[in-house]
Amino acid sequence: MTKRCPWCGNDPLYMAYHDEEWGVPLHDDRALFELLVLEGAQAGLAWITVLRKRLTYRQAFDNFDIDKVAGYGDKDMERLLSNPGIVRNRVKIASAIHNARCVQAIQAEFGSLAGFLWGFVEGRPIRNAWRSVREVPVTTPEAEAMSRVLKKRGLKFVGPTICYAYMQSAGLVNDHLVDCFRHESER
Repeated sequence: MTKRCPWCGNDPLYMAYHDEEWGVPLHDDRALFELLVLEGAQAGLAWITVLRKRLTYRQAFDNFDIDKVAGYGDKDMERLLSNPGIVRNRVKIASAIHNARCVQAIQAEFGSLAGFLWGFVEGRPIRNAWRSVREVPVTTPEAEAMSRVLKKRGLKFVGPTICYAYMQSAGLVNDHLVDCFRHESER
């Protein structure tokens, strides 16, 4: 029997996310922007709620094309607010559009969003050795530093807890428990 981190339970979608995505190092700006938007949308909700809406998010947000989202205007905002397949929160949707513009500025200055973000972990994933979910922190000094810098650059929905969840999902941190089959994975 495959041993997984207990947070994914037995939901097939959650298990697939755990097995194939969570903690896999991402270096693609589009994928990193997607996770940034989804982590912001998740604030106050269960991750599985957003995960179930991800395909609709991809359609609604032009597959998270940073330049397209940065160009969204009032009509796009209204279109998104009327889409029942995403979290229809005006502040969260506006932040996704605003954050796309901030990401463009980061790309212009650093060459890529990936290069900028991976600088917070010196270019390689932090590998933790937690034995229990209770040991996993909700934030770390690296996440707090990321949050401060992102906020200073104008991004929204990037508090330390969201940043740490983002770092976990984007593979900047490997928080698979030591008895999880994915803990030693280098994917």
